[in-house]
Formats: sequence, C-alpha cells, structure tokens
Amino acid sequence: MNYLELKGLSARITRQNHPLLRNVSLAVAPGEVRGLVGESGAGKSMIGKAVLGILPKAVELTGGEILLGGEDLQRLSERDRRHRIGQTCALIPQDPLTALNPSRRIAPQITDRLVDILGWDRARAVARAEELLDEVRIQDPARVMRAYPHELSGGMRQRILIASAFAAEPKLIVADEPTTALDVTVQKQILKLIRDMQTRHGTALLFVTHDLGVVSKVCNRLSVLYGGMVVEDNDVPGFFAGPRHAYSRALLAATPKYTDPGASLTPVPDQVIAEVRAEIDAYDRGVAHV
Repeated sequence: MNYLELKGLSARITRQNHPLLRNVSLAVAPGEVRGLVGESGAGKSMIGKAVLGILPKAVELTGGEILLGGEDLQRLSERDRRHRIGQTCALIPQDPLTALNPSRRIAPQITDRLVDILGWDRARAVARAEELLDEVRIQDPARVMRAYPHELSGGMRQRILIASAFAAEPKLIVADEPTTALDVTVQKQILKLIRDMQTRHGTALLFVTHDLGVVSKVCNRLSVLYGGMVVEDNDVPGFFAGPRHAYSRALLAATPKYTDPGASLTPVPDQVIAEVRAEIDAYDRGVAHV
C-alpha cells in the first residue's frame, strides 16, 4: 500500500488566478524514494509544501486529494491536519544554515521534536538525539549537541537536519534539494547518508532535485514536471533506458556528462518547449470550460 498518494492535485496563486500545480497525481510507498525533477518553477517544491501543509498564504489548493496512509488530509479540520502531518511527516530543507535557529544550541533543535510529538521526557530525548547524531556519523555527539549552528560546517549542519528529520520515526520525509548548498564531495556523502537512513528506517521519501544524476543514485521512481504538470511518471531504470515524453528526453540530453568534460551543453530545443506548453494550454482551456 502506498503511504502518500496525490490524486489530481491542483493549486493556484489566489489573487492572480494563476495555476501553479495542474492535476498532479503520484504515489510513494513505504521504503520507496520518489524523485521530483524539472527546471526551476516547475512546481517540485510546491508539491512538497502542499503535502506538508506549508504552502505560502498567497497559494491555495483548488482540487485533488492528498492521502496519507489512505486518509484524505483535505477532509480533516486544520488542527487535525496539522497534528496528522506533524506526527507522520518531516522535512529535510535546502539550506542547513537558515533552517537551524542561530540563537539556539543544537540539542533542543532535535529534542523538541521528540518531546512535543512523541511525549518523551527531556533526558530520554537527549539520549536519542545523541544516538541519531552518531547514526549520521557525527563524531563526539555530546559536544556537537552543545554547539551553535554557526560553529559547525555546512556538511555537519545538514547531517543534523537529517538526524532531526528521522528523530520521530516519520512515515514520510520530504527532502527539498538537500544538497544544493554543499560542495560536491560533501554532496556525495550526504546523498549516501540519506539513502542509508531511509533504507534502514523504511521511510517513504519524496526527493526534490534538479539533478538527474542524483535521481539515478537515490530514487526508485521519478516524476518529471513542467509548468506544474507531471509530463512523465516512470521507474528510474526505465527512464534512463528511454524516457517516454519528448521533454523528458530533451532534459536527459541536456544533462552534462561528467565523462566528457568541456563538451558543449545541449539546451532543451524551443520546439519541445512549445509542444509541452501547448499541452499545458490545452489542459488549462479544458479546466476553464468545466
């Protein structure tokens, strides 16, 4: 059974009546990693925010369902929805420096989740936090727990966010480009760490990224987005063997090849962009006439 299911999810900017998500449907099973790929503005992060109930105030859902464990979040009261998401979901954000509170030590930024969500006492939460820091391969967890975020490297801060995300044993984690702010060497370590932790805990993972190379290493399935619409849903081996949609094929062809340094980049052809925009325009016209 899938833990997360999106069925025809649509969203718009309220005042401008501008669509941001168009009929998005996808699923993530326990222990599965679903990649969301596409260029900037495609709607990848917006999907994650919709699932977590943290859409900007100017954005509203206009249709569809968000099911967690078979339960439709849209049918719950705001209080029950927040409780359900808080109990079962977590986020690994993009920028570890801004995601951590600079005025607080590391310890409470992990233990508060255990105390508030699981109802643990503070001593038990501190012990578990140290275990988690050890699990994400941070040396001397007790010392790091006493540190402030600015005293740690970017890689260590991201490891702390990963530990915090897994702290309350969530059923679903949204990872929103979690390696963007890191250098290449640290990126590789963090990706392996996320995959190892996800496999060990059996967590469903929604992974937002621009990088198809990351998808090939981390994900089981992927959804390719353009203009807030899923243009391809495929398993990862099938996608890299032969994408089904013209835009997906162009996106894969545009990916730099590390085996050929210095080669010219291949942009997505204008004709392909025109074709996928025509698909979106046709969908919008159909919605407008309903």
